Amino acid sequence: MPRPLRLAAGAALAAALVSSPGLLSCAGPRSQPSTPSPSPPAAPSAQPAAAPPADGARRRARELGVVIGRLPTGRLNAITDVPGVRVGHVTHRRGAGRLDPGKGPVRTGVTVILPTSDDFWHHKLPAASFILNGNGEMTGLHYVNEFGVLESPIVFTNTLAVGRAFDGAVQYMLRRYPAIGVDEPTVAPIVGECDDSALNDIRGLHVSAEDVLTAAEQAADGPVQEGSVGGGTGMICYDFKCGIGTASRVVPASAGGFIVGAIVQANFGARGELRIDGVPVGQEIRDLMPVPDYHGEGSLLAVVATDAPLSARQLGRVARRISLAVGRTGTISRDGSGDLFLAYATGNRIEAEPKALTRTLREVDDGRLNPLFQAAEEAVEEAIVNALTTATTTFGQDDHVAHAIPLDRLRDVMRRYGRLSEPERERR
Repeated sequence: MPRPLRLAAGAALAAALVSSPGLLSCAGPRSQPSTPSPSPPAAPSAQPAAAPPADGARRRARELGVVIGRLPTGRLNAITDVPGVRVGHVTHRRGAGRLDPGKGPVRTGVTVILPTSDDFWHHKLPAASFILNGNGEMTGLHYVNEFGVLESPIVFTNTLAVGRAFDGAVQYMLRRYPAIGVDEPTVAPIVGECDDSALNDIRGLHVSAEDVLTAAEQAADGPVQEGSVGGGTGMICYDFKCGIGTASRVVPASAGGFIVGAIVQANFGARGELRIDGVPVGQEIRDLMPVPDYHGEGSLLAVVATDAPLSARQLGRVARRISLAVGRTGTISRDGSGDLFLAYATGNRIEAEPKALTRTLREVDDGRLNPLFQAAEEAVEEAIVNALTTATTTFGQDDHVAHAIPLDRLRDVMRRYGRLSEPERERR
């Protein structure tokens, strides 16, 4: 959660590169076999300090030729490959220059994940969470872990917007299910946060409950917009501009052919830690830093969804394995990081008002969960990389700047380590 940053001023470039003002609402988007572990090039390249390049067209990892893992992706390579899952964003991006607390500049928003397209209040979804490091907040997790169910939207936003986002999620549920709080129990939605105050006037409380309703109403089951959008608008990861990322995997037919999707809001990690597909990218690209003394504190929100019939206990096992994916990107999960993970399954339903005394649920045999573990780990790892490669250079309050990772240099580094494949065409 906390990011005690003081970003270097970028006033000379701010006028040219500052993000466009206004409010944006968006609902937005790939497999080859793995090769041996990378070995370092004969001589490491020294990257001289340089002016930040124009972002140009941003790309997802596979469109650059960076292939994470071995399992095939879903059609969209997104959490929305899991049938029924929908994602929507509202983005606030306005103002430039000097911070005027309460007024701007504003670089923030919300991302809403609707866990399935049908009734998830009366027919709840098995779910579980895991906290790798708890310096952050995700509301509703006590309920999830006590009863093993998900029954609300999931919202990503900034730290000081949790209350208003919670209000918006409650309003969404009250409108969709009018009996809540009258003839039916109350609801505790899932709202997770990361601190975007390095770029955003966080004291201005610019996120509203209405933003959550708008994002939920516009949520779609197609390609998911990534990078500097929604809750990810003001996020920084491994000292590069970051934000929202997503990916998916399909397990082999012999293991059920299930789909596993992931979505992240990434705001963590120090530059020197960054590894992409095992390559020490953070050691190779050392310039374009947001601040000289930045120490990598921050947070990561990650959600994994699957259509496999899993129990809450099994989903707890899946949620814990998100940690392995995060570690593969290099972070040590620092003291100041809120690394909060949720996993849920649409392949089983828990009836809110069962008629029988007992219930029977299908579940994949524990001895056959390994492909699902692998799928979750690969999807989360790639989602984090996508959050980096799709984000755009952003100027924020007091002309603070977070630079996008330079894609041409990233490709050069991956090529020298033997980890660059033929780029995949974007899927629409």
